[in-house]
Amino acid sequence: MLCLVGLLGGCDRPIAPSGDSIEIRRVVSGQTVEIVNFGKNAQTAQTVRLIGIDAPDLQQQPWGMEAKQALEQLVGSQSVRWEFDIEKQDGYGRWLAYLWVGNQLVNEQLVASGYALAMPRSPNVKYQETLQRAQESARISGRGIWNSDRPMRQTPAEFRRQNR
Repeated sequence: MLCLVGLLGGCDRPIAPSGDSIEIRRVVSGQTVEIVNFGKNAQTAQTVRLIGIDAPDLQQQPWGMEAKQALEQLVGSQSVRWEFDIEKQDGYGRWLAYLWVGNQLVNEQLVASGYALAMPRSPNVKYQETLQRAQESARISGRGIWNSDRPMRQTPAEFRRQNR
């Protein structure tokens, strides 16, 4: 990730947590994965929504599929560590988490590569500043959705509202 000390306020890197690993069964979208082998229902797939980001909808082409593919490249079908914030689940019963591969915060990498927007949702704001810095870096560098040759024209939320 590009580090613009003066412009973006420094390069404080989040520290990977120790803790539980989960196994990714499949990537559902650019912001959602299914996991297995967790809790009482270890054989049942459960959904995890990445905290602090909003990725394009799958029908929001070309960015929806590109965001999904970027997340697949980052996590694949492997074990990753997850970290909760204040709320562990949302109103839909999805787990809410930050995902880590090694010392890499996956949520941040999606934003830094321009495949998702930083989207803080209180009270889950532990890495809000990190995600905002990643977004500014992607925007300034023209990566992904910020590419001036083919920018994303609507935010994912606007797209979803218009295409319900």
